Amino acid sequence: MAPKVTLHYFNLRGRGEPIRLLLSYTGQEWDDHRIEFSEWPAIKSTTPFGQLPYVDVEGRGQLAQTNSICRYLAKQHGLHGSNALEEAQIDALADNVADAGMGYGPYVRALLAKDEKKAKEAGDHFAGTLLKPFMDRWEKILLNNTSGQDYLVGGKPTWADFVLVQLLDETIRLKSDVLEPYPLLKALHGRVLNLKGVKDYLAQRQETPW
Repeated sequence: MAPKVTLHYFNLRGRGEPIRLLLSYTGQEWDDHRIEFSEWPAIKSTTPFGQLPYVDVEGRGQLAQTNSICRYLAKQHGLHGSNALEEAQIDALADNVADAGMGYGPYVRALLAKDEKKAKEAGDHFAGTLLKPFMDRWEKILLNNTSGQDYLVGGKPTWADFVLVQLLDETIRLKSDVLEPYPLLKALHGRVLNLKGVKDYLAQRQETPW
């Protein structure tokens, strides 16, 4: 049995949400510790790198960085590929999603500054322009998956699917029809969000700005 995990992150979806989705899917025991901005200065020095998210793994220690946490959980639950090449492909895809997500930053910074005009401009630019070349490639990767077109690597979910779907889900909030030109990505988005455990989590998830 996997040790209990406590996730520490702001009361936002953000970089913590792929971890929440993955934990919900695995069915393992976990706690969702949500931190308010007002609490952060007092907590910052106690975190591994002065950043969120991080997790406490019961009896074993702390782990930080979204992709490292997801990779650890995936290895605990068989969601990291069936061989060394698949593991590397999954890592590469997750890194590529992180690269794409860098373009989301100006939107978040504008929200934090309470600049609605700039937030709309940044969100439109991200969803309408910046993400397109990435989505073109991800659609092609699904199309060329020789194990079927249901998931990015192999024939079952891996942690790369969760990090990608979370980014797509945020993008849909900015541009509701963004996946219409990408039938395989659209299907992947729906498939992952309807997985057992994930669907239950989403049904009770509280709404946050991002």
